[in-house]
Amino acid sequence: MKDTNKHQGLRNQLVKVLEEKGITDKNVLEAIKKIPRHLFINSSFEDFAYQDKAFPIGAGQTISQPYTVAFQSQLLEVKKEQKILEIGTGSGYQTAVLCLLGAKVYSVERQNELFKTTSNLLPKLGIRPKHLSFGDGYKGLPNHAPFDSIIVTAGAPIIPKALMAQLKIGGKLVIPVGEKEQIMTMLIRKNETQFEKHEFGDFRFVPLLENKN
Repeated sequence: MKDTNKHQGLRNQLVKVLEEKGITDKNVLEAIKKIPRHLFINSSFEDFAYQDKAFPIGAGQTISQPYTVAFQSQLLEVKKEQKILEIGTGSGYQTAVLCLLGAKVYSVERQNELFKTTSNLLPKLGIRPKHLSFGDGYKGLPNHAPFDSIIVTAGAPIIPKALMAQLKIGGKLVIPVGEKEQIMTMLIRKNETQFEKHEFGDFRFVPLLENKN
């Protein structure tokens, strides 16, 4: 598992691309500058790891393009020690970004193959989420709720009510909503019953599937 000066140079270039695309959160950019994305994908894609592209990672899933990871992370405005629920651990790349931002990350993955791979990979890279679990992301993690923020890394036709219920008052839920194309959506919980909704344009994600386990 090598991370070389060449890889670091490519990460520096990627960060410049993300800045040009409008990512301004210095902490997010710094995290992306540090994380060896090439170790999160199949070695056959290694030469392309620092292009702003998504790649297949097995089990019908993808590693999101770095811009999407940066955009969602920036929307969350992560503070150190915040408790964040991630739905869709996938490759673990987004998980790693959140950990480097200082969050206590609780992450759920419904594909057993990915769950096992990522559970092995993250500690080897010195990245330690608070809790990784195998299960149905639609249900969230009620036993660990409430959360300061919730991030969903797969497209959902609707916003799952269970996730809304697990958000602290003042907390943010960032989720791509839609069938074929998704609109990046952020809900801010105002009180027990009210949420403020913000939309941020079109993205493409693999679907968030329900009750697959």
